[in-house]
Amino acid sequence: MEIISQLLHDIPLPKMLRVKQVFHAPMLEDTAEEVRKTLKDTGLLSRVSPGDRVAIAVGSRGVADLPILVRETAAAVESAGGSPFIVPAMGSHGGATAEGQREVLEQLGVTEASVGAPILSSMEVVQTGMLPNGLPVYTDKHAYEADKVIVINRIKPHTAFRGPVESGLMKMITIGLGKQKGAEAAHAYSFKHMAEHVPEMAKIVLSKVPIIFGLGSIENAYDRPAKIVAVPAEELEQREPGLLLEAKQLMPKIMFDPIDVLIVDEIGKDISGDGMDPNITGRYATPYAFGGPKVSRIAVLGLTGKTHGNANGIGMADMTTRALVDSIHWEKGYANALTSTVTDVIRVPMVLESEEMAVKAAIKTCNAYDLTKARVVRIKNTLELEHIWISESLMEEAAGQKEIEVLSEPAAIHLAGEKG
Repeated sequence: MEIISQLLHDIPLPKMLRVKQVFHAPMLEDTAEEVRKTLKDTGLLSRVSPGDRVAIAVGSRGVADLPILVRETAAAVESAGGSPFIVPAMGSHGGATAEGQREVLEQLGVTEASVGAPILSSMEVVQTGMLPNGLPVYTDKHAYEADKVIVINRIKPHTAFRGPVESGLMKMITIGLGKQKGAEAAHAYSFKHMAEHVPEMAKIVLSKVPIIFGLGSIENAYDRPAKIVAVPAEELEQREPGLLLEAKQLMPKIMFDPIDVLIVDEIGKDISGDGMDPNITGRYATPYAFGGPKVSRIAVLGLTGKTHGNANGIGMADMTTRALVDSIHWEKGYANALTSTVTDVIRVPMVLESEEMAVKAAIKTCNAYDLTKARVVRIKNTLELEHIWISESLMEEAAGQKEIEVLSEPAAIHLAGEKG
């Protein structure tokens, strides 16, 4: 790598300063009380009859206060005379195995002890129908055989397509509850058709499976619950698009655009299904989604501990480090790519021997007119955007924004140097 070191030796690293981004962020004070309130106000628990076995579908994302949402829903079902149990509703996640999906729930704090209900994890499905184009529709066998079903999920913009409903309750009904086979079917014709397939498949499931309501949460820019609402099953198609618009308005963002180099300290499946949320980075793996800043180069420096080597999303970076690549468990990302049919996310970017070299390579290739004034932004990950680092060249721009508070003086950027 001596020639690479020589090529990057004189590339300037900017001084960086820490800033605080201030977002409009309504927040619920008591998540448990809000769940109890929406269930009481809507009267939806009257749909549970004494003795009913009620499946509560729970996904694989790090939804804020997820154990509380599940616990309170299970307790409410019990209070209505039902017998609640949890089913993982996460498509092919958790390595597409029953035990793996149970472990994903445990990592999210959803255990039999924490939510007061048994977890029945299986990859067995029942075919509940078929779209006119021949795509089969599947549902988790435990949920299909239950007397009643409730789905719990966060409503937010998807990372790979745009439509009236994206990530949320309808998608969980089709892909989450569909397990590996359902996820595979839903993705078979690419994300180009996902916006139409999700509601069409959900309507089939809703007509065949006793889903009584969905409990949807909307999160603010700091990943705290801003709204929790129980939606009757028959109103999901009409109401979820409005909830998605609310969620989009509360999304965090990087308040600098364009960006020459974006440094991302860590990516992981616990951060986003895409490792780093393209709604934040502006870098999408499909042509069917859009939004976010214009970014010339992205350097990714590490993986989160909770992603357990799943580097899904690394293909959206331009540069990364040898240490990151050495920690990848390739089969995990490949399983995601083979199911979603999106392969760009698991491609390998330029691999450099250190964090310093990765950032220098990104700066060298960003095509800024003056590399000493490159517009550089550094974030921990795409979930934590309140405190970020910006290059000295952005200081004047930051001072002119009322939503930005400058917290430090410019200082040398801290990066792990070249090995050995």
